[in-house]
Amino acid sequence: MKVNQGSIDRAMRLVAAGVLIGIGLGVVRGPGGIAMAAVGLIPLLTGLSGFCPLYALLGIDTSRRR
Repeated sequence: MKVNQGSIDRAMRLVAAGVLIGIGLGVVRGPGGIAMAAVGLIPLLTGLSGFCPLYALLGIDTSRRR
């Protein structure tokens, strides 16, 4: 897996993950909150790793290295 996300892209994913997980675990009660937190894990993992499988499939690369 090579990095295909730039620093701004990664930061935005981490913020979105924090919001989704925070709202899912803190505000929304029941299965909906758990589902929202689980969906938040996707941007968290892709933001931490710097690799997005969907970007790779579509040929998108937001990193500065060329």
